Amino acid sequence: MPNDPDRLTQLDAEGDIAADYLEELLDIADLDGDIDIAVEHGRASVSVVSEEDGDRYLKRLVGRDGEVLDALQELTRLAVQTKTGERTRLMVDIANHRANLKAELQEEGRDAIREMRADNLETIQFEPMNPFERKVLHDVAADEGLHSESAGTDPNRYVIYSMPTTEDADSDESVTEESAAEVENDIPTGNDVTDKDAPEEQN
Repeated sequence: MPNDPDRLTQLDAEGDIAADYLEELLDIADLDGDIDIAVEHGRASVSVVSEEDGDRYLKRLVGRDGEVLDALQELTRLAVQTKTGERTRLMVDIANHRANLKAELQEEGRDAIREMRADNLETIQFEPMNPFERKVLHDVAADEGLHSESAGTDPNRYVIYSMPTTEDADSDESVTEESAAEVENDIPTGNDVTDKDAPEEQN
């Protein structure tokens, strides 16, 4: 539960452990950065930012298409798990890479919905994306009252938007999202068809 005091205390602790780990990493790499800790949508979040010029150097820890950042996030999660003994869904962002990507994807999702409504399209399909990117698109669909689902296998897994049907309107699950394993753990499920599971908390 998002407002459970014990859960919030646990998430705060995860953020503190992650911040210590990343601070040591920055020292080793001789990079400057300010570390911000937050709890958002039921998970701890740690962001590393710097002055405008400094972000240019921090982007070395982002890498091409965020590959280095993804690896660093997994290492940070392992460091937290080693300390707490519990798996974590902690998110790591550096130089606002994920924040900027999220904003771009949200606009892409809204543009697609506008196109669907203007041209009376029943469905629209996006290009293959990773779990984080797909989750952003699912959240946009949920906000707009559309049905969404993922299809295909990684690394070619993609999101499909579709207009709600009469059955959807009568159901409490009119908007579908990633499977619980894929969304909560940011790992592929390996399913080669669509998955239709209960919505995850919004990011």
